[in-house]
Amino acid sequence: MDTTLQDPLVGQVLDGRYRVDARVAVGGMATVYRAVDTRLDRVLALKVMHPDLATDATFVERFIREAKSVARLSHPNVVGVYDQGAQGAYVYLAMEYVPGCTLRDVLRERGALQPRAALDILEPVLAALGAAHRAGFVHRDMKPENVLIGDDGRVKVADFGLVRAVGSVTNTTGSVLGTVSYLAPEQIESGTADTRADVYACGVVLYEMLTGGKPHSGDTPAAVLYQHLNEDVPAPSAAVPGLAPELDGLVASATARDPRARPYDAVALLAGTREARAALGDDQLDAVPPQARTAAPGGAARAEDRTSVIARPLPTEGEAVHRTSRLEMPPPGPAQPGRSRRRPVPRRGMLAAVVAVLLVLGVGAGVWYINSGQFTRVPTVLGQSEAAARQRLTAAGLDVERTEKGFSDVYRRGTVMDVEPDPGRRIRDNGSVTLVISRGPEIVKVPKVEGLPLAEARNALRKVGLAPGVITREFSEEAAQGVVIGSDPAAGTDRRPDSAVGLVVSKGAPVDVPDVTGESLEDATSTLEDAGLKVRVAAERVHSPNDAGTVATQSPVEGRQAATGDTITLTVSKGPRMIEVPDVTGDKVDDARSELEQAGFEVKVERAFPFLGDTVESQSVEGGGKAPEGSTITIKTKGI
Repeated sequence: MDTTLQDPLVGQVLDGRYRVDARVAVGGMATVYRAVDTRLDRVLALKVMHPDLATDATFVERFIREAKSVARLSHPNVVGVYDQGAQGAYVYLAMEYVPGCTLRDVLRERGALQPRAALDILEPVLAALGAAHRAGFVHRDMKPENVLIGDDGRVKVADFGLVRAVGSVTNTTGSVLGTVSYLAPEQIESGTADTRADVYACGVVLYEMLTGGKPHSGDTPAAVLYQHLNEDVPAPSAAVPGLAPELDGLVASATARDPRARPYDAVALLAGTREARAALGDDQLDAVPPQARTAAPGGAARAEDRTSVIARPLPTEGEAVHRTSRLEMPPPGPAQPGRSRRRPVPRRGMLAAVVAVLLVLGVGAGVWYINSGQFTRVPTVLGQSEAAARQRLTAAGLDVERTEKGFSDVYRRGTVMDVEPDPGRRIRDNGSVTLVISRGPEIVKVPKVEGLPLAEARNALRKVGLAPGVITREFSEEAAQGVVIGSDPAAGTDRRPDSAVGLVVSKGAPVDVPDVTGESLEDATSTLEDAGLKVRVAAERVHSPNDAGTVATQSPVEGRQAATGDTITLTVSKGPRMIEVPDVTGDKVDDARSELEQAGFEVKVERAFPFLGDTVESQSVEGGGKAPEGSTITIKTKGI
């Protein structure tokens, strides 16, 4: 049974813009839906806070903090946030939709991973966290569930819902935030969490990828917390014999119980990870752990499995050299000593000469291959776009291992500013190079975007190397709907490239929402459309004091302001609910009033002269009869 059919948000349109198509996941704070932005016609993810939490200011603050924090992080390995808003009880974030799976799905399906695959996932995770750390934020909830692996192979970090500024490390509420299996000891002891808490969690995630299990386990969360405080994370090689010592050292460094012994932040751990990878051979990187599971029962993992996006190793250089050597240096044919004794001396001398020539040629070819044939030179790609540089390197038989970014006053943003190894250096065929892409100057000024349509304003920010941030919408008497009326920070402010700039967009001139409750549906629609508003009729009808077929409720309600073109949702009345009237004759007035009000009625008391009686003599609707819910029942007292 598809439970999304029972979700009241599926099929709805939030803020007149985001059509909710399906429920994707449910978490402790929010539910994630796949939705369509009907204005830009693109698929995105809507993260909607649970309505029962929306009344808690602390949760709402944390939820909004995620939007503002992630919007400041323009990084290819961080799930982007496009918008934030609220409609009634629904507080939501509009986020990048990443089709694929989570790292938890991969571990559940495959068990332990090969070291190469584990490092291929860990490195972009650390790159994303490094960007957050250098921007002044701590994630505080790193775990496999928050690592997304897209169908295109990209790795992204999600759910910055517990994110916190580095300078605000103490959890003043006294509660421990995060997931127990990945909490650092200092988070458990004192509730503090700086960048090294994320480093610890990444060390636990690496251990889990290498071994297929968590380092600490127990019957209760308290047992797991106790082990985090009192026991070191064991070496992965204890669970997977044969793992390289460098991997043990990497896990030990990241999960040191004393935070001072860990790498300071994710950038430092990333450098250590790359250093450890460089020290490993292909046989160590591609070793299959005993805990690994195949994707299909009874066979090896198939190419079409969803986790096939994890990079697979190419043939090693040693294998390529070995194959080429066999082709270029074939061994001579078998000797035939019996026949050589019958050959005349001149023919024997001729054969020896031919063999000598072949040996000289073979040795020469081998020497040429060893010294020059297996190498090529790194072509010059400085100043070229990344796409053009990749194309030229591919044509030279080289592969781009990774890309990095750096500031440059010389090379334009998006062009190659450096190559490792340097241009002109010799490198083995099928070798890999690293491209450093320019981010432009280290400081850029926020351009003036007031008066531009939102799409043009975003392009203007990207053109100078800044990222569009959180979009807020305000009414404006002067600016048309959809036009930018301000930015945060203001135009002319100095910012580092890739910093997020918030935009304030006009909702147009405000329109006072008229009250149409109690009107017929036709009259209510006409009234709202005359005011410049659109009308949507809810599918479900409700009981109300209003007559059947008239408007029972409207959203937004009377007195609120809306923008021209906004949608007002009308709910049609089924008429009042008929309720049985209790018999209160003979009761005291106060008791009768209480019983009638609890049954759902209004009460009017008429006292007989000289107003001294306190016992109900009669009631306007006899006991046992029925009356509309909310209607007034009149009770009369006895005179004296």
